[in-house]
Amino acid sequence: MNKIFPFLDWIGKYKWSFLPSDLLAGITVAIVLIPQGLAYALIAGLPAVYGLYASMVPLVVYTLFGTSRALGVGPVAMDSLLVAAGLGAIASVGPENYIAMAIVLAFLVGGIQFFLGIFRMGFLVNFLSRPVISGFTSGAALIIMFSQLKYLLGIDMEGSSQLHLVLWNAFQKIGEINPFDLGIGIVGILLMVLLRKWNRKLPYILIVVILGILSVYFLQLVTRDVGIVGEIPRGLPSVALPELSGGVLMDLWPIALTLALVGYLETITIGKGVEDKMNGDRLKANKELVALGLSNMAGSLFQSYPITSSFSRSAIYYESKPRTNLATLFTALMVLLTLLFLTPLFYYLPNAVLASIIMVSVYGLVDISYAQILWKYRKDEFLVLITTFLLTLFVGIMEGILTGVLISLLLMVYRTSNPHVAVLANIRGTPYYRNVDRFGSDALLRPDLLIVRFDAQLYFGNANFFKSHLMELIHQKGPALNAVILNAESINYIDSSATQTLKKLIESLYEKGIHFFIAGAIGPTRDILFSSGIMELLPKECLFVETREAVEFFDDPAKKQELKDRVAYQRNPVGNQGYRS
Repeated sequence: MNKIFPFLDWIGKYKWSFLPSDLLAGITVAIVLIPQGLAYALIAGLPAVYGLYASMVPLVVYTLFGTSRALGVGPVAMDSLLVAAGLGAIASVGPENYIAMAIVLAFLVGGIQFFLGIFRMGFLVNFLSRPVISGFTSGAALIIMFSQLKYLLGIDMEGSSQLHLVLWNAFQKIGEINPFDLGIGIVGILLMVLLRKWNRKLPYILIVVILGILSVYFLQLVTRDVGIVGEIPRGLPSVALPELSGGVLMDLWPIALTLALVGYLETITIGKGVEDKMNGDRLKANKELVALGLSNMAGSLFQSYPITSSFSRSAIYYESKPRTNLATLFTALMVLLTLLFLTPLFYYLPNAVLASIIMVSVYGLVDISYAQILWKYRKDEFLVLITTFLLTLFVGIMEGILTGVLISLLLMVYRTSNPHVAVLANIRGTPYYRNVDRFGSDALLRPDLLIVRFDAQLYFGNANFFKSHLMELIHQKGPALNAVILNAESINYIDSSATQTLKKLIESLYEKGIHFFIAGAIGPTRDILFSSGIMELLPKECLFVETREAVEFFDDPAKKQELKDRVAYQRNPVGNQGYRS
């Protein structure tokens, strides 16, 4: 039962002394979540109240099924932008069914996450490399920030998920800027930046919200056409899942899959970082997928749009040091009280304040330092990052992510098909054999011996590269060459195509009178050498634990000892295809 319901693990050990910490953490996060939820719903193109709907039931479900006590789940800027970009790209979306599609999208996202978690497929998120993530989040953060110009400037402009269109639309309306909206927004940004710099523990978002409401109310800024949130429906959301046609559901699947993977990636990235700081190891990747899936599915029944974990709110949980997941439940209860009794207080909340909250919140997602590091040390990965970044900014969110993933995979295929190959030699005065390019004159090259290290698995994609590169090195050695030693320490797998290539290579070398030895093969590789029939072509003495032993045997065949034989020829007793060394 503990595996199915993770809350049973901590609720049975709960002590009353934990309550103050959990309660304080829950209330502190709620103070930030409520205005953020209202703001993020606007990013998603939804009425502000849907941000509160997404901040209640999903949190309750996560309390029961989540494995981390410091993850601040709920609506976030990134997913809100993906919802807006995805639904905006569907031609059939109209104002009358936009909300319904956002709610159904949450159910689909949850279903995908739940399915992936049940079948332990969380590894799929590994295909989103860090350069892709950094490029995407930086680009999306800028789009989110500039998309708030509508509220910051107090103008009625058409939205877009492409930066140049956002800027062009804003430029066309430059004559309609409301100076009061602009002033409120700029003051809000400056106050939050200064208050956070002065004392990060201050509820700076709440302070700015209160000041914004009071300024609009007492200065009667509504008469100056200042945009306000207006009436927020009081009470609980209705319990229902909208009905959509099959064609619309098919249109939603690609968006749902993207949201499911991106949302899970955010959760795991944030969760691992927070857990490491808290010296804990509670986060279970596949259980988090299940928890997120159930939270999204249950939330959609109560009018929630897709949710995931928030960087800022998780940081607040960490600083508040909750003892258990009960803190998340207290946050949800605060949202519930707000929906039941406090929504009238937000009537005069300026939209410009919400815009300033969003801008300050997402600014930290723009990661310039990582791009600088890649430019300096890894220009191939910098290409992935900058391509993802530019496509996200100027083409589209989905296109940016998918292209970034595709380039990352192509880069991985290129690297594995053209891996590093090193010629080794004995380093003067030591028993070690290392890359001759790194040690220069200290490497003692021999004309009669070629030692090669292949730094990748051998498979169909690089088998011909391996053969041609090795034959080129053999040709360079000339007629004095008597033996080739393959250092296989870095080879963890050999597929059937590479096996045939290796067999033909060995036969070709023997025809030329050149010996072939293998040194350093790990357990799984040794199993394949035997099961594939490669060892049938080689004498028993041709497999060694270390390179120096192969060299010693080549110089004096009498030196190979029985113990070394047993280690070199050790095989998996379970079967030749085992993967344990």
